[in-house]
Amino acid sequence: MGNILLLAVIGGFFYWIFKSYSKYTTYSQEAFKNFAVSKESLQKSDLGLFVSLVAKVAKADGKVDALEAELIGIMFDDISSIFPEPQKTKDILKEIFNEQKDRFDNLAEVAQTLGHAIKRERTKQHQFMGFLIQLAFVDGEVSKSEEEILSVIAEAFEFDPNAYHAIFEQFEKMMHNIKPKANVGDAYKLLGVKESDDMDVVKKAYRKLIREYHPDIIKSQGKDDAYMQEATAKTQEINQAYEMIKAHKK
Repeated sequence: MGNILLLAVIGGFFYWIFKSYSKYTTYSQEAFKNFAVSKESLQKSDLGLFVSLVAKVAKADGKVDALEAELIGIMFDDISSIFPEPQKTKDILKEIFNEQKDRFDNLAEVAQTLGHAIKRERTKQHQFMGFLIQLAFVDGEVSKSEEEILSVIAEAFEFDPNAYHAIFEQFEKMMHNIKPKANVGDAYKLLGVKESDDMDVVKKAYRKLIREYHPDIIKSQGKDDAYMQEATAKTQEINQAYEMIKAHKK
């Protein structure tokens, strides 16, 4: 139960990273209105390269767990919505992800290509690296394989070691401080469901709330850290309540 609850604390940060995108200053339909969506164009873009790295970190410990999959799916929806052909974009991003998640032979090459593209953009380096570190924490702990992959990426990015360790400490502190809901009744109330409802109803309510309260990478642009903290805390509560109800139903 404790390990399951730990998943919730990090999941809410899943979108903290995506505040900017290489040659575009903001995420908007206007900025991407002339983008020619194709697998080739997305693969060569910062976004495609980054999705490749996300895939490798997500699969580093041998599997993409349920929480990772849920949040990655929402991430694809948010990003795809601003492109001229949302569904086509989403399908291509998923294809890139699936192709790259089991490939580790090209890790250094992909990381170096993206690192070179964002070499003069320290803020973006911090956002991308922070996201990947966060992703490694989603399943409750950072495995040796995840840590090795992150080290290769950080080196390719020429990332400040002090900043790297500071991000690690931030997530470790959050995981240490997480506190479960007082009782399962509070969990049902938070999700807006009844104890008599079956898990299909509970899961539907959970996914609706996650989509409503997750830190949206589009809406977060131009907002201060307080917005992200508030969204993260709410997502954290929703995940925690859902896991508590699942355990109670069993």
